[in-house]
Amino acid sequence: MITKQDKNQVRKKRHGRVRAKITGTTERPRLNVFRSNKHLYAQLIDDTQGLTIVSASTMDKDFAGTAGNLEAAKQIGEIIAKRAVEKDIKSVVFDRGGYLYHGRVKALAEAARENGLEF
Repeated sequence: MITKQDKNQVRKKRHGRVRAKITGTTERPRLNVFRSNKHLYAQLIDDTQGLTIVSASTMDKDFAGTAGNLEAAKQIGEIIAKRAVEKDIKSVVFDRGGYLYHGRVKALAEAARENGLEF
C-alpha cells in the first residue's frame, strides 16, 4: 500500500537541509519565515547567542489588514525591514523555512529588500 507523506513533515525535512548550511550571526542574522494557513510570521534570529532580535507577524498590533494573503506578506516584509533598520541591521541571511520561494514567502522577501534589507 502506498502512503502519502505528510506535507509538514516533508517541509521540516527540507528546512533541516537548509538549516544545515545557513546560520545567523550577530552581524548578519537569519531572517526566518513561517507561514500557516491563516497567519505569517518573520523573525531575525542570532543563532550564535540563540535569541530573536526582531520579529513581526500578522498577529501584531501594528499590523492592519487581513491576514493570510499576498498583501499581508508585503506588509510583514515592510515591518520586519523597518524594525531591523532601526536596530542597525542591514544585511541578513534569508531562511525560507522549507517553503518554496513563491507566493507569500516571495512577497515578504521582496518587500523586505525594498525597505532596506540586503540578502
